[in-house]
Amino acid sequence: MDDDVIILGGGAAGLLCAIVAGRRGRRVLVLEGSNKIGKKILMSGGGRCNFTNLHCEPSHFVSANPNFCISALSRYTPLDFVALVEKHGIAYHEKTAGQLFCDQSSKEILSMLAKECDEANVSILTNCDIKAVRHDHLYKVICNKGEFSARSLVIATGGLSIPKMGASDLGYRLARQFGLTVRDTRAGLVPFTFTGAMHRLTERLSGIGLRATLGTADMTFTESILFTHRGLSGPAALQLSSYWQPGDEIQLNLLPDHDAPSFLLAAKTAQPKALLRTVLAEILPRALVLELQRLYWQDFETKPLAEIADDALHKVAETLNCWVLKPAATEGYRTAEVTLGGIDTAELSSKTMQSRRQPGLYCIGEVIDVTGHLGGFNFQWAWASAQAAGQAI
Repeated sequence: MDDDVIILGGGAAGLLCAIVAGRRGRRVLVLEGSNKIGKKILMSGGGRCNFTNLHCEPSHFVSANPNFCISALSRYTPLDFVALVEKHGIAYHEKTAGQLFCDQSSKEILSMLAKECDEANVSILTNCDIKAVRHDHLYKVICNKGEFSARSLVIATGGLSIPKMGASDLGYRLARQFGLTVRDTRAGLVPFTFTGAMHRLTERLSGIGLRATLGTADMTFTESILFTHRGLSGPAALQLSSYWQPGDEIQLNLLPDHDAPSFLLAAKTAQPKALLRTVLAEILPRALVLELQRLYWQDFETKPLAEIADDALHKVAETLNCWVLKPAATEGYRTAEVTLGGIDTAELSSKTMQSRRQPGLYCIGEVIDVTGHLGGFNFQWAWASAQAAGQAI
């Protein structure tokens, strides 16, 4: 007997779509390429799964069409997913800025989805190597586990991020096969890397973190940053990477909560005999202050503040409030949390996620050109787009 729906991909979007369609009496088959479902769910949030964000506005998403996500997000909200979590008795907490995490383990979210699939009579096959997909009056999927047919096909294959977990370009290839436009893809939510002197500096500072503002000409984020042996990471860097283009400079404000000129001039008055590095070490990691002194302020190494001209302190402040850096690249898909770009939203119905030109073909989750900020937004897009498709199939 043919299935009603074949879903390619057993991640967050694919599993919830299967649940929604299965609850509606559809015969659903999920084909997953790796050896287990939900691998990215298990690793997310440091193993505690940041499964949604309470502040899930469209402004937290990156897309060529920023309005596309509005319909799905408004019809399946964070509280809808929270209700499912609470139904299964999973304890959770809000960490910061609306980010919801499991108290215990990401395994609870995956177990919840697996149980819901079972109750909805969803069939799941893992280790499926897709050889070909064809369409006549039905969609036929040929893989190492056999040939399967269905009236509808859902592409929920995710993006290219973290290839060691089974990421592939299958979804993009299938979209192109059926005539859909695929926008250029690149790694998102990923650390920056540097070369030369800046690389050597970040190596020396590796492991040091602080709250800072990191920005491009168009976007800024004020969160933690972390110096690494390869460059710059931490939430602010990951967020900004989704807006950065190769070759662009970035601006780093090391004192987002201070007006650096006012701070330094006040310190000069209050502590005229103090050294520059001494007063800066009160509000910045000492190792970072020493590196900045070596790079930019060697002339002031032994001078008390009283002997440093106000104009010179203003120049010091410029570096502190706007340190201009030029990343060489990002770490790429190897460590990226998401893939930017993907199937063009102009090809899809924002209400159903169905292809406008290929009836019965649906695309959901990360494979679409909708990418959330760090903090549970990408999971909420997975749940919302899956719900939209699951209700329509």
